[in-house]
This record gives sequence, C-alpha cells and structure tokens, in this order.
Amino acid sequence: MSNPDILIRGVRLAANLTERGADLTDAPTTDLRISDGRITERAVGGSLAAHDDETVIDGEGLIALTGFVDLHTHLREPGFEQSETVLTGTRAAASGGFTTVFAMANTMPVQDTAGVVEQVQSLGDRAGYATVRPIGAVTEDLAGERLSEIGAMAQSMAQVRVFSDDGKCVHDSLLMRRALEYVKTFDGVVAQHAQDPRLTEDAQMNEGALSSELGLKGWPAVAEESIIARDVLLAEHLGARLHICHLSTAGSVEVIRWAKARGVQVTAEVTPHHLILTEDLARTYDPRYKVNPPLRRDEDVRALRQAVADGVIDIIATDHAPHPAESKDCEWGAAAFGMVGLESAFSIALLSLIAEGHTSWAELEQLLSQTPAQIGRLEGHPAALEAGVAADLVLVDPSGSSTFAVDHLHGLSHNSPYLGMELPGRVHSTIRRGYLTYHDGSLVDPETVARAAQEAQ
Repeated sequence: MSNPDILIRGVRLAANLTERGADLTDAPTTDLRISDGRITERAVGGSLAAHDDETVIDGEGLIALTGFVDLHTHLREPGFEQSETVLTGTRAAASGGFTTVFAMANTMPVQDTAGVVEQVQSLGDRAGYATVRPIGAVTEDLAGERLSEIGAMAQSMAQVRVFSDDGKCVHDSLLMRRALEYVKTFDGVVAQHAQDPRLTEDAQMNEGALSSELGLKGWPAVAEESIIARDVLLAEHLGARLHICHLSTAGSVEVIRWAKARGVQVTAEVTPHHLILTEDLARTYDPRYKVNPPLRRDEDVRALRQAVADGVIDIIATDHAPHPAESKDCEWGAAAFGMVGLESAFSIALLSLIAEGHTSWAELEQLLSQTPAQIGRLEGHPAALEAGVAADLVLVDPSGSSTFAVDHLHGLSHNSPYLGMELPGRVHSTIRRGYLTYHDGSLVDPETVARAAQEAQ
C-alpha cells in the first residue's frame, strides 16, 4: 500500500515572511499537495479541492518551512544505547521538526571508518523518522594523533562530507592543517570543537567572578577564541572550508566577523541554549546546566543574538547530547557535560530570535534548514516549498505557550535544561519524504513510519 497523499490547506510560507516583527495576519496563504514523496501542486490558499483518501491538514494559523536540518546531533549508537539510539534520537528529531540530522562521530566504535558510518546511516534509513547523515571523525578513535579514513568515508555509500572530533578539539596545528587540505579535495568541511585542552583542564563552568564565588574551576573564553583564530588563519591559507561548532563567546563572534570580512570560507553555529541561558544557572549546582562549552555571561548571550541578526553566525544547531539519569543525577563535578535539545529548538529560536526581532521567519528558515543543508552538502533538500521538490517540511504553530515537561521529550534521556519553563509555540506536523512522522502533538507509530520510509526509498 502506497503512502497516502497529503493536502495542506491555507498555510503561510515562511519564505514569504521576510520582515522582522511583521504581523502575520495579513500574509497570504497557500495550499500544498503532496504525492509520491514530492510537492506536486502549490496554489493560492483554499483553491485546491481534496481528493478521496487524501490526508487533509488545516493550515490556518500555521507556518510552513522546509524541514529543519541539525548539523550537530549525538545519536550515541553504536555503543551508548543506554543514552540514545538512532531510532529514539530521530523520534526526538521528528517531534522537533527536523527531517535530517547529522550524527556526530563520538560513538563506540568511533565513526572513523567507512563501515561504521554506513552502519549509522543504515540504522537511520530503517527507522524512517529522519534522514541520518553520519559525521566522520577527523582522527582515529578521536585521539588527535593520526588522521582517520577520511577518503574512504567520503567515497563510501554514506558519502560523508562533514568531519569532526566533536567532544574533543583537533588541537595539533599540523594535524588540523592536513585535515583541511584533505577535505578540500572533495569539497568537505571540518567542524571544529574549539577548546584548547590545556586551558580547560578540569574546568567546570565559565571563568569569571561567579566561578570564583562558587568554587568551580573556570573555563576561559580565550580557550575557545584562540583555537578559532588559529583555524580561520589555516583555512584562509589553504582555501579550505571550516565550520565552528557551538560558538559561545562575544570574542569568538568578533574573530568570525573578522575572518568573514577577509573572505575566509568559515561558517559558525550557535546552540539554542547559548542563545538564552547564562552562567547564573550554575548557582543552582543543577547538572542539567553543565554543558560544553559552558553557559556564558549575559553579555555573551546578547552578542550571540546580535551575531545571528548580523549574519555572522550562520546556523542554529542543537548539540543534542543525551545522557542516562545517573550521569546527571549527581553532584556537579561528577556530572557529564551536555543537554538534549532537538524537541525544544524551535521554541527557543522563537523566544530568543523571532520574538526579540532579531530574525524574520524567512531568516529562521535559513538558520534551521537551508544553510545547514548547504554546509553539509545535503543533496535533495528542498530549496523552497515549490511544486516538484522533495516533500521535507515542517508546520509550526507560533501562537500560545506551554510548560515544557518530560512528556515533550521523545528520546531515551531527559537531561533538558528547559523542564518547567514556559515556552512559546509548537511543532504541529513534520513531513519527511512525503509522509508524516509527527502530527498534531503525537509521533506517528514506528511501524507505519518504517513502512513509509521503505516505500519512499
């Protein structure tokens, strides 16, 4: 049985909402018909009649965007299935509006060979909730000593184009140079976790007056900024592409701004949590707020938001980092670094960027969908919601708010910093390759999604 057609009636397109802070009530509406995995018709809102056996979605009050793409997700499988699996992680992604996730390499075994990246991609294909693109490790076993099988991973069925030792910095300058030279040959990119390891030994939170007051070892901003400065100079020298993971300081913003003004091929991401949370939360000693890089000062948060508004920061990426309860239900010093973020990313972007007038809806679509797809060289991702393109899209409701709770989380881990917070908006529906994965507050059941995914291949 083929997947049912879908008709979305009277929805507003984010691409048409180009003014920051604009009133949405007067924006035109559009009908979209989806069949055989593609958008087959696009018409003025209310003009398309429903066909028999067609799923009809009332788009009144909803905004349609091309499906979100997360360039920085930790799915943990293989090796750490107690924290997350490819299935549970992509379920979390679908509920957050993501149709594609790039899976970080710090699994066990590490994603440093063609065999492992192909395994991860295959697990995503079978689950069906999101397209999974593996990220290859830069160095063998993330040890920072020898380059991994970069060429083999690039030529594998997974066609890896993003390489990162995330969780660890490629701190050796010569090794970083060699990696940038290698990936340049096939238009790949190195995604750097910018953290000087010597400057952050035993660090627990942002370095400053508060870390001294709390008696926690400080994590200086310069540990991030110095690595970024070195790497943009290397990228400029080589003419290679460089991506900076989870930018977190005002100083880092200025380094990226300077590099872009010089024409360096550098892109940068910011996480939702660095757009809204500050180091003051460390006063609670609640390990949910322990993250790498650490939560920074309010001045840094404001600088990051402005950098998004200015186009210095290119994308939002979640750094979704699930951990089992025992790794977070403990004292601060013993707790693992990391937060889950796929399910909450849209609401935090709405709260920190749209509501504050830093971005328009069209710009938000670039930040969460189009630009991460371009950086990751994601083939087949729709450039716009037009007839003929692949039906990867998300419908969001910007109105209302709700208290974020454990039942909003669809992965295995619950280490969210937003539990108990009132968050605006919601993801209404996620459509991947023409079939629903999440609809009106509920995940579509795994068997239906897996069957739809098989039919869509």
